[in-house]
This record gives sequence, C-alpha cells and structure tokens, in this order.
Amino acid sequence: MTASPLTTGAPSVAPDLVTPAPGPVIVGRSRGPSSRLRALDGLRLLAALMVAAYHYGGRGGEIARAWGDSPAHQFPTAAPLFAYGCLGVQIFFVISGFVICLSGWGRTLRAFVASRVSRLYPAYWAAILLITAVFALPWVAYKALPPSEVLTNLTMLQQPLGVHRVLGVCWTLWAEMRFYALFALCVVLPGATRGRVVLFCAGWTLAAALAQAAHEPFLDTVLMPEYAPFFIGGIGLYLLHRYGARDPIAWAIVLVSWLIGQHYAVAGLWHAPSATAFSYRSTAGIIAVVTVGFALVAAVALGKLRWANWRWLTVAGALTYPFYLVHEHLGWVVVRALHHGVGLPSYATLPLTVGLMLLLAWLLHRFVERPVTPRLKQAIDPRRARPPAAAGAPRPEPGLGQP
Repeated sequence: MTASPLTTGAPSVAPDLVTPAPGPVIVGRSRGPSSRLRALDGLRLLAALMVAAYHYGGRGGEIARAWGDSPAHQFPTAAPLFAYGCLGVQIFFVISGFVICLSGWGRTLRAFVASRVSRLYPAYWAAILLITAVFALPWVAYKALPPSEVLTNLTMLQQPLGVHRVLGVCWTLWAEMRFYALFALCVVLPGATRGRVVLFCAGWTLAAALAQAAHEPFLDTVLMPEYAPFFIGGIGLYLLHRYGARDPIAWAIVLVSWLIGQHYAVAGLWHAPSATAFSYRSTAGIIAVVTVGFALVAAVALGKLRWANWRWLTVAGALTYPFYLVHEHLGWVVVRALHHGVGLPSYATLPLTVGLMLLLAWLLHRFVERPVTPRLKQAIDPRRARPPAAAGAPRPEPGLGQP
C-alpha cells in the first residue's frame, strides 16, 4: 500500500464545562461551579462544522476528486464563505485554552494526564483503524498507509517523527498536546493559582514572540508562536469566568492575545487575489472571524449565553471530537458514493454527508468513548478515577481534544 491523500490535511478540533453560581462578581475570589456551560458545547460543534464546510467545499485537493469537479463549481455562492471555515481551528484553540485551564485547576499532574490521555486516545485509535480499513477496501479510490506508518500514527507523535498522517486533521492534535505539556509543567505540576496562570500567559506570550524573532525551529516547535495567542486568549477568558469581568489583567491577556492572534491568522491565510488560487479570503474577513470566535467564547465566559442551556447541546459537545476526527477522509468516500454513485446533487450530498458523519460520531462516542474512557482513566490514575461501572459516560471535556 502506498501513502497519498492521507498525507494531506488542512486546519480542521473538549473538559467538564461548568458555570459559576449566580451572585455578585468578586475580583480575586473564585466562584464555585454549579452547572455545565452547554453554550460552549454548542460553540465547539459550530467550530467543527466550520472545519467540515472548509474540507467539503472550501478547498481543492482530494475533495475535488470526490466531487468530480472543483468545489468552487459545485458551490459557486457558498464556496467563498466555506473557505473561511478553516478558522474554526483557531476558535477550537481558544476554547481549548478555556477548558484546559478549567479542567486543570486543582488537579494533580497524574489526574490531569489521565484526563487528557483518556479523552484523546480512544476515539483517535478507533478513527485511525476505521479510516485505514475503509481506505484498504478495493473499491475505495484512496489508498491506506503502510502498516508500519499506521502503527506509528497510534502514538499521535507521527508528525514530529516525520511519518505520514492517517488523519489530516491530526496536526491540530499535535498542537494541543504541546499546549497540554506546557500547561502541565508550568501550572498543573506546581499547582494552579491565579498568579501562576497570569505569569504563564505573560511568559508564553513573550517567549513565543522571541521564538518568532529567533527563527529557531526547535523553539517554534515548543512554543508555537502562530497558535499560542489563541490558547493564551482562552486561558485569559477562563480567568474572567472564574474571577469576574472587572479583572483588568485578564482583559489585558485576552486583548493582547486577540491582537497577536489576528496577525498570525492573516499572515497564514491571506494571499493576494489570484486566478490560480482556489479561493480568496480578505484581511477583513479573517479578522472578523477571529474576532467573532473570541467574542463568542467571551460571551460564554461572562455568562451572557447562560440561557442556551438546552440538553441537546451536551450531546453536540460529545459528538464534536469523534466527528472532527473522521469527517474529512471518510467524507471523501461518502461524497463520492452519494454524488456519483447515487447521483444526488451537490447541495443534497453535502448536508447528508455531514449527517452521516455525525451519526458515525455518535456510534464512536457510544461504543468506544463511553466504555473505554473511564477504564483508561482509572488505569492511569486509580486513586482518583471512579470505577467504570459507576462512571457512566465520560464527561465531555473541552478543546480540540477536550479537557
């Protein structure tokens, strides 16, 4: 078997989400959690759907083979908007900063590691094996990677090892893992406090800027200058959630992160108008999407979306991660089957493909995540984890991978 489409991938992306009990805002004093932030679950799914829109109709490459034509021709009106869907990744990173800070506060390092590993790996392993099996079918147009590379992919370290990726979207998981490692070493290990979190945000912001100036690959890999402001901005928003809206230092963290984040988003995604490019994203459009992402997470953090407390949002949050993992590559197969095999028009194929990927995500959540996550967590941290029989469904956690 030879590698091909699996080596591609473009930006694509959760902890116990709780909201403080109502009452007066007191800066400097944390407020006890009382109920889940369901609006953040909904925002995570929205970001995942943005990424899916980008992968299905906002770019060229393998999806054009699936459609049999450029998505720009399939969706002449929507494709220019779908092209902005890749910014769902940046929104995911902001959410991840919020949730990881929430879930890591008060946890031991071992409990934090158990939470992250048990949340990220079960659905990821299942997605790797499922996509490899589907791509190995003789009637599927896409070829799977060699067995050795598939096995390496199970570690989630294939990118730094220089191995081809089974999942195109897994580059974002590598970014998440580096964020988790930095946060664990600098905040969770010594114990989370407001001062320590503020120092972490300030130190990472400065170090990332210095890494950018140094042009040193190792520093770029560790400090992730282009993604750091989104994670840091999410942490700042969690400080506002925890300590109240009258915290000027938290607002400063968020503002600086937004200013730097929009710069990196424009630098990475803007190009001059070109007839040879698939799509064109304007500077104003990129800044607007980044701003809306920060604003929506801020609205959740400050309790402005507390009214969005519908139970179905919890289900939406639970499906986000497995949907994110499988939607791109299996979407190619489904689009080809529905559009060419069944003959459905493109505007029917697109929502039906999304619906089928959500159904598959529910199956992965129900039959992989729910039974495996609590057992894996207990195996890593038996003193803190509940027995699998009592644990029930794993608690949905934030971020691309979720806290």
